[in-house]
Amino acid sequence: METDTKKPIFKKKDLSEVNPTVGKKRQWKSLKQILAYEKTLPWKDTDLTYSNVNAPPSLKPAKKYSDISGLIAPYTDPHSKLRYHNAEEYQTIRTFPMDLTAGYLALRGATSIV
Repeated sequence: METDTKKPIFKKKDLSEVNPTVGKKRQWKSLKQILAYEKTLPWKDTDLTYSNVNAPPSLKPAKKYSDISGLIAPYTDPHSKLRYHNAEEYQTIRTFPMDLTAGYLALRGATSIV
């Protein structure tokens, strides 16, 4: 039985990101560095850059999270309009005074504060 002395490709030292003409490792740039560099270049109004490309709207509905626990909330209390995850959170919401309910709705950014 012959032992394989070859290292896997991802373990080979000679396959690192080295430019053979310069002999230096490639420096990866962060998005901040790319944006700062783009601002210094003379761009036309029609050119596409990282800062002016807009993503299309999502086709999936936005996820709704519980106002109490932060878990995914499939339910909404019809009285207070707070979102909740399970029956235990619902019981907790029902005991809240109106000012605490209004505070949770304000944190979420709901426009219809009770």
